[in-house]
Amino acid sequence: MYSDADGRMWRDYDKAGLDPILEAALQVFAAKGYHGTTIRELAAAAGLSVAGLYHHYASKQDILFALVTSVMTDLLERVEGALEDSPPDVGSRFARVVECMLHFHLFQREAAFVASTELRSLEGSHRQEYVAMRDRVQAAIETQIVAGLDAGEFSTPFPHEAARAVATLCVGVASWYQPDGEHSPAEVTRRHLELARRLVM
Repeated sequence: MYSDADGRMWRDYDKAGLDPILEAALQVFAAKGYHGTTIRELAAAAGLSVAGLYHHYASKQDILFALVTSVMTDLLERVEGALEDSPPDVGSRFARVVECMLHFHLFQREAAFVASTELRSLEGSHRQEYVAMRDRVQAAIETQIVAGLDAGEFSTPFPHEAARAVATLCVGVASWYQPDGEHSPAEVTRRHLELARRLVM
């Protein structure tokens, strides 16, 4: 959990996240895509033999699943931390979730992009488990929108669709943001928070 108690704040992106094998897989998948990557390339990127890689993961599919679920677990824990850290009013709680989502896709953009785009490559129960995790993130957004409606602060007649639109707005940042671009992360966050608010007002 990202909280004061253990020193891991939901806004903190300075600490290492993925283990070395998954970090290597992330770099290769980001460059070549899941289907364009061979198990030998993954092993080489991780500094292992193919046999050594198989000692840790049974297949390329298992590596992808471990990678994307690690990324999504990180996001879910940050969302929970953002809500714990929020003032109690629904407007602030909605803003905290959106800010958290935006920061994740700004500062973990490569991991977030691979986790989003390679959903198409997950198979069977792997896909189902990942989609369930992704749906928990959208549910966190929708919960705040419904609370805002109940409190009379929001007025959208379509809370489910609004939650999906807000999530898409945040996720999309990972596909275009560049650190040397026109706007700083703070400015991107400010502008997208305003867009998110207008979706629910």
